[in-house]
Amino acid sequence: MLQITNLTFNAWGRQFLDDASVSLPPGSKVGLVGRNGIGKSTLFKIILGELAGNGDEVSLPKTARIGSVDQEHPATPVSVIETILEADTERHDLLARLETAEPEEMGEIWTRLIEIDADGAPSRAAEILAGLGFDHENQQRPMSEFSGGWRMRVALAAALFAQPDMLLLDEPTNYLDLEGALWLEARLKKYPATALIISHDREMLNEVCTHILHLSNRKLEIYTGNYDQFEQARAEKARLQLSAKAKQDAERAHLQAFVDRFKAKASKAAQAQSRMKRLAKMQPVSTTIEERVAPFTLPSPPRPLAPPLIRLERANVGYETGRPILRNLNLRMDLDDRIGLLGVNGAGKSTFAKMIAGALNVSDGELHRDRKMRVGWFHQHQIEAMDPTDTPLEIIRRAMPDAPESARRSKLAQFGLNYEKQETTVASLSGGERARLLLNMVAMDAPHVLILDEPTNHLDIDSRRALLDALNDYSGAVILITHDRSLMEMVADRLWLAADGTVKPFDGDMDDYAKFVLDRAKQAAVKPTQVKKEETAVASAPAAKPQQKQKGGPSPSTLRHAVKKAEERVAALTAEVARIDDDLANAAVSNPRALEGLTRARAKTQSDLDAAEAAWMAAEEALAEVA
Repeated sequence: MLQITNLTFNAWGRQFLDDASVSLPPGSKVGLVGRNGIGKSTLFKIILGELAGNGDEVSLPKTARIGSVDQEHPATPVSVIETILEADTERHDLLARLETAEPEEMGEIWTRLIEIDADGAPSRAAEILAGLGFDHENQQRPMSEFSGGWRMRVALAAALFAQPDMLLLDEPTNYLDLEGALWLEARLKKYPATALIISHDREMLNEVCTHILHLSNRKLEIYTGNYDQFEQARAEKARLQLSAKAKQDAERAHLQAFVDRFKAKASKAAQAQSRMKRLAKMQPVSTTIEERVAPFTLPSPPRPLAPPLIRLERANVGYETGRPILRNLNLRMDLDDRIGLLGVNGAGKSTFAKMIAGALNVSDGELHRDRKMRVGWFHQHQIEAMDPTDTPLEIIRRAMPDAPESARRSKLAQFGLNYEKQETTVASLSGGERARLLLNMVAMDAPHVLILDEPTNHLDIDSRRALLDALNDYSGAVILITHDRSLMEMVADRLWLAADGTVKPFDGDMDDYAKFVLDRAKQAAVKPTQVKKEETAVASAPAAKPQQKQKGGPSPSTLRHAVKKAEERVAALTAEVARIDDDLANAAVSNPRALEGLTRARAKTQSDLDAAEAAWMAAEEALAEVA
């Protein structure tokens, strides 16, 4: 599907790719991985043609359609469902042509609409939107009423609905909640074309990907299998490289010792010269150099507090105006609890976190908490709110006003920010570096409770593993809100679900919750969806159940043309079934592979014939209605 040959790319004073080559198999689901800042998004831009290499290094089939989610959809007055339907440009253009087409053209247009299942488009669009968190009511609202994060979901839905031959997704779960990430994971597993996905979500890379494309040292290397298999292959490769290097080093030392001993002796000069030539020709064995990932520093509280840390009894919480967001909360949290907080966006997870952090008071009921309890609260909006002109050194000075400068710099070094980065402005730091700085700072005072709201959005896989290790060593309580299923499974030992205006314990594990989410998405997708007039026009096409004749509908001549086309299709498929039956009768029993292929072809052709006969009957009935 995608062929990259000897690609070199230099920009912004650095080299991203150096003579890199790779070929992606058609229909594969490929995870593009590599450290933060290595050039993964840059590679996407090269594939899309937004950045140019040194020649024709990137090639795709001429008819291939590429789809990506580059930015949020604009805030237009068009409804969400209509925005998605317009992403299928062929269907949209065919419907537009119907309005001005000559009678003799309409039959051809209707036939093509039938072939692409245009009348099923609204239900397909509604299913995708429901999976990404848009209920029936929200699907009818204009795009202008949604925030940028929700419009990013619409852009993702549009890309999935259009089904391009090559789908490029750059961190698609960053603007999704866990429920949306679970649904997307299931959807991508069934995606019928090729997909290239940049992701640091280990669970998605394991569940979805058939291949892993690794960008490292300005080279591209593809591995078969999911992320766990990729790590195993990399570890084995590194082991073999080290073994080969050790063997070569021993041989090199042996040859050098011979040369040093005998190069001055005339009787051994020829042998010494021969060994010197062998030494010169020996190519050094390259070894995999893994960059060190700085650990996270999450100090545990020095003295435990008496249980419980928090107890809620019939508590309601909300904001000053309006009714409570969460009602009738009856929960308890102790020092060793690891709570995974589940729920769709808008269900009240952030409200609950604010209440535990002390930023919101309960309006009714009781909230009991130890007065000595310290809370460390990280939420993703902190990164967006950082002053771009600030530096890590200035931030740590405010947090440690009485400490000497050496102690401040030492603390930043523990956070993984070297001397140079300490005086770099926030605007020049990567998202991962900013997240690392804030995560370490919220835990700097050894809190009794850590509230982490989407802590991994900007972290690569190795940094996520470092955060997991730190959380496992931390002895305080944790409330975790994340779309990273792997982190949730490894950290949380209890699950709470925010839904229906309250928070309650969830009876089950993450596998049970994944099934719960997907079942709920299927139920939401079957609700009736209102669409614009053109969808009604498609529903009255010959392939659908005949509708009552309306003014401006297809003419009798158009429908007769559709009937003729359907008859021809049935006749052709009938002949094909007969031909396959003859081949089956004459096939040798000793060739089971040929028999298996013919049997599959017979079943598919019969299925096509059944569909064609149904379309023919529907066309005949539609013609009878207007005759």
